[in-house]
Amino acid sequence: MAAKASLFFSPSECFLTTRLCKLFPTTQKPPFPSPFSSSITLTNVLNADAVYTKLPPRLRNARQEQERDAISLLNERIRREHAKRDHSPLRPAMDSEEADKYIQLVKEQQQRGLQKLKSDRARQGAPHDAAQPTFSYKVDPYTLRSGDYVVHRKVGIGRFVGIKFDVPKDSKEPIEYVFIEYADGMAKLPVKQASRLLYRYNLPNETKRPRTLSKLSDTSAWERRRMKGKVAVQKMVVDLMELYLHRLKQKRPPYPKTPAMAEFASQFPFEPTPDQKQAFSDVERDLTESENPMDRLICGDVGFGKTEVALRAIFCVVSAGKQAMVLAPTIVLAKQHFDVISERFSRYPNIRVGLLSRFQTKSEKEEYLSMIKDGRVDIIVGTHSLLGNRVEYNNLGLLVVDEEQRFGVKQKERIASFKTSVDVLTLSATPIPRTLYLALTGFRDASLISTPPPERVPIRTHLSAYSKDKVISAIKHELDRGGRVFYVLPRIKGLEDVMEFLELAFPHVEIAIAHGKQYSKQLEETMERFARGDIRILICTNIVESGLDIQNANTIIIQDVQQFGLAQLYQLRGRVGRADKEAHAHLFYPDKSLLSDHALERLAALEECCELGQGFQLAERDMAIRGFGNIFGEQQTGDVGNVGIDLFFEMLFESLSKVDEHRVISVPYPAMELDININPHLPSEYINHLENPMQIINSAEKAAEKDIFNLMQFTENLRRQYGKEPYSMEILLKKLYVRRMAADLGISSIYASGKMVGMKTNMSKKVFKLITDSATSDIHQNSLIFEDGQIKAELLLELPKEQLLNWIFQCLAELYSSLPTLIKY
Repeated sequence: MAAKASLFFSPSECFLTTRLCKLFPTTQKPPFPSPFSSSITLTNVLNADAVYTKLPPRLRNARQEQERDAISLLNERIRREHAKRDHSPLRPAMDSEEADKYIQLVKEQQQRGLQKLKSDRARQGAPHDAAQPTFSYKVDPYTLRSGDYVVHRKVGIGRFVGIKFDVPKDSKEPIEYVFIEYADGMAKLPVKQASRLLYRYNLPNETKRPRTLSKLSDTSAWERRRMKGKVAVQKMVVDLMELYLHRLKQKRPPYPKTPAMAEFASQFPFEPTPDQKQAFSDVERDLTESENPMDRLICGDVGFGKTEVALRAIFCVVSAGKQAMVLAPTIVLAKQHFDVISERFSRYPNIRVGLLSRFQTKSEKEEYLSMIKDGRVDIIVGTHSLLGNRVEYNNLGLLVVDEEQRFGVKQKERIASFKTSVDVLTLSATPIPRTLYLALTGFRDASLISTPPPERVPIRTHLSAYSKDKVISAIKHELDRGGRVFYVLPRIKGLEDVMEFLELAFPHVEIAIAHGKQYSKQLEETMERFARGDIRILICTNIVESGLDIQNANTIIIQDVQQFGLAQLYQLRGRVGRADKEAHAHLFYPDKSLLSDHALERLAALEECCELGQGFQLAERDMAIRGFGNIFGEQQTGDVGNVGIDLFFEMLFESLSKVDEHRVISVPYPAMELDININPHLPSEYINHLENPMQIINSAEKAAEKDIFNLMQFTENLRRQYGKEPYSMEILLKKLYVRRMAADLGISSIYASGKMVGMKTNMSKKVFKLITDSATSDIHQNSLIFEDGQIKAELLLELPKEQLLNWIFQCLAELYSSLPTLIKY
């Protein structure tokens, strides 16, 4: 029968326990305060060195050396990985049956998302392989130009030379071949084959050139690079999956569907477009039919009617007695939202609307905070100050976020924290790439409003080198037809110089400056005067980027465009063209020779998307251009560089569509059997200085049974109090670690027979392959095989028991490092 790794089961361990009882009778006062009780005081930790000096010299020297042993290295690696991945509150545990249900829901979402991608891609004329089960980012060889870098999925990165006819060996008929240059030679492959295996090599930064070309004679280096990218992809998918499962687990009762909602909708003065109608329906269904909190993205171009979607959602939630928060990135936009909401809800005296802004005095703010807390305000509008700790909501039900990409990292994390408890509606014309990616792949619900209102006319975009004559001509054209002009610069510095130049050119025209550092009342007054038409030219920073709706402002001039992001430029351009007149956006750069390739590419993309309703497609393109660090975090940028963006995304979609196949189901810790008979004796001098040894050993077993983090905490506390343990104690700890890691990996039994080590497991062969592919050590990667539901390894020789335990510990530590790539339910 397999001897379990409990510290109390073997005869020698029973002897050890008896000996410890004699050393420390229950009435004896422990020599030191315990670091293993339910709470650890700061004094205990600070005095650890003082306590340790009481130990004999041999043990004290071990503490002073404090070598980085295998357990310490494992603890560090687990903590490092955990810190990288888990910024959110602890997620509730799920049992296997519940996880099955939610994973099936995700699969259905995935299928919808991938089908949408396929249909969108087909409309754009991309090649479509009917046999290909998932979305493809493969390149059409005929669209490549000589010198372009490409990725062959099996060989690696090469340089495209051209397409030429050549005669195959087994035929007399010439066929077209794609010629690709690699580091050690030229390769040719038929065009049909190339269209199945080639990807364009794009990088998320300005340099398009790869570090090196791959070698035809050695594909192992490329395989390692590709595997590194695949593992990075899988970790991202698992993070997304766990967040999504967590959201699905949250519940709230559906909102009542009332006749008042239809009455409120009937007050909308325009005929909704088909896309708007669909968005209304989607949001209403989320609120009134689903038990999960809504997390929906409304992606609609500027002036296409996103605000009305939000107003109807607000009415639904507020009429049910809950509060709604409307979050805007700037006070200018917040004030506009406040005005629109106040006007729309003016027929409902029982619904109170409030604006929290830096324009208010301290006493006004305090009054508003009190009203929000007491529930005397139903709809609260404001900037990021609404996310502060001082704002306490009485009964928050809905959060509306306008232009989420304008908020900082901390604010985005705070917004994310609301999503577990309240319904969230995000409005954006160019969503942040991460948001877009989630929407496209089905992890997030999205409604796209791409139909312009009937009276809208496309904006004409002009991109050229800066000249004063062109600026004067553009402004004169707009003023002559009775309109108003935005003149935007990237920084406050320079606004006064432009003011001086325009006052000379247009001496009889009212001109003003607006930026975020102005005195609050002055800024508000300037904006209102410009909206009324008292000011004809507004010189400003990108504070006007979001939402300012001025019907008769139909020309915008943007100077030094190379300093704006693509999404910013698109939003700024959307400030004009709100009426039935043709609008103009003049984008000026200082000198093309001063622009990077990256900046030129952004501007060319903007000019291509001059038709209305292109914000969604623009954001997709921006996702590839702007920098991968903005999407998934800086650590992924290097992984993308290994394979290029297109192959990285294809691997991402492949992984998303197979998410249920990458799942590990842990086994209960008590059921995990370690059939290795190893029973070390602790040195008497170490036992003599342990406080209540029976309790310590019992605490070790309990910590291991709970989870790996409790076991790590136990080990670190033990070492903090008593220094590095002797080798025999380390072996006892390693037995606990081995059982804990094995249980988490779904391994129910470990045994040895001669030179062979076997591990019985519930994992699938696909999961085993993913784990071994993710392993950083070739030693264990190459020595393990999977057959008949077991992981097996044949060693070069039969090891002594202690060395065998060390080998198993190192092997499991390697496998355990792959857990972030797996769904753990």
